[in-house]
Amino acid sequence: MKILDWYILKRYLITFFMLLLLFIPIMITVHLAEKIGKILENEVPFNAVMVYLLDFTIYFTYLLFPLFLFISVIWFTSKLANNTEIVAFLSSGVSFTRFLKPYLIGATAIAIFSLVLGLYLTPKASQGFNDFKYKYLNRGRPVAENTNVFRQINDNDFIYVSSFNLKNKTGSNFTLEHIEENKLTHKINATSIKYVEKDSTYQLRNYVKRTIGEFDDIIERAPIKDTLFAFDIEDLTPVIYIAETLPYKELRDFIDKEEKRGSSNIGRYQLVLYRKWSLPVSVFILTIIAVAVSSMKRRGGMGVNLAVGICIAMVFVFFDKIFGVMAEQSDFSPLVAVWFPNIIFGILAAYLLRNAKR
Repeated sequence: MKILDWYILKRYLITFFMLLLLFIPIMITVHLAEKIGKILENEVPFNAVMVYLLDFTIYFTYLLFPLFLFISVIWFTSKLANNTEIVAFLSSGVSFTRFLKPYLIGATAIAIFSLVLGLYLTPKASQGFNDFKYKYLNRGRPVAENTNVFRQINDNDFIYVSSFNLKNKTGSNFTLEHIEENKLTHKINATSIKYVEKDSTYQLRNYVKRTIGEFDDIIERAPIKDTLFAFDIEDLTPVIYIAETLPYKELRDFIDKEEKRGSSNIGRYQLVLYRKWSLPVSVFILTIIAVAVSSMKRRGGMGVNLAVGICIAMVFVFFDKIFGVMAEQSDFSPLVAVWFPNIIFGILAAYLLRNAKR
């Protein structure tokens, strides 16, 4: 049986990675064709473009991982079925569960690969991918502003800016409130705030500080005031993609910090965290579904199996995206949003496997 195991395992892994190698050049060509005008216009160095394309490949390969896996298993298992190899295996006394063993070994290898991608490689690739876009592709154009940023930076201080420009490091309508024992002790207002990177200070325009007294308030004003604050520039720039750029440990620390501050993007950050673990589990589920769907020889041949498999994969992606958006835009639990598609398709995998054994 070791020969059978090695034969299937080799076909599993080779087909998967060959499918990746087939689609990666297509993804790069389509993306490069879309961006080549801006790249040439901004005279981007060749080395920077090559690193950007590598980051792009890692980033989008991880996003499309389940689809690639499902299609590859459907493809080579359908070929085995059409060549009546599966019938020969099962007729020799091999149970369907035993036949499934090399698939599960292959799924374990792919799951480990996806875990390494999600925990270490994809965050770095995402960081490089987004940095390239802001540095080169958005040159000369205004960078999207973060609007209505409200943060609790510690137990006593709350900050607010109506908008913050990431490129210029400048915010509008800045407010800082210091509260002790549920009472406002002082409040700082400014029409604009700018981060001065040279000395890590903040420059405030039309600065007004109101210190609340028992009988009278003390008001301090200045046209321009340079000062230090107990928050970082990142507290004013909660960029949407930041969770995708952090390694696992840093992401967990970041989420803990954001929860204490009452960030409105917690659901989005937790989705990224939970998906790092749900994707490896989905590898096993999709492998079982693909084998169960394609292990029988059908009158329509491989085309029918591929059509059924692609439909199932698209439904899986649809569920994943729909519940992801629900978690990002509402109070829907990110944990449920990430694991619900796996639970539903896990039940489907068990049902299809049971029928396939018959």
